[in-house]
Amino acid sequence: MPKGRIWFKQTREDKGFTQEELAAKIGITRQHIGLIENGVVAPSVEVAKKLAAVLGFNWTRLYDDDDDK
Repeated sequence: MPKGRIWFKQTREDKGFTQEELAAKIGITRQHIGLIENGVVAPSVEVAKKLAAVLGFNWTRLYDDDDDK
């Protein structure tokens, strides 16, 4: 998963969510979750905060470039 957010996908899976379930819970599409996981897009602050609240991490982590090192 080059330049992706491996930790994000792992956290989602560890919490028992599919992409579709997580997307429905916060009001975005499954495709958007995939784009975030793959590092193609950065979520808006609003979406980042919702993801963080559901998955239990600091929302700013989604903007850290070197987080998977």
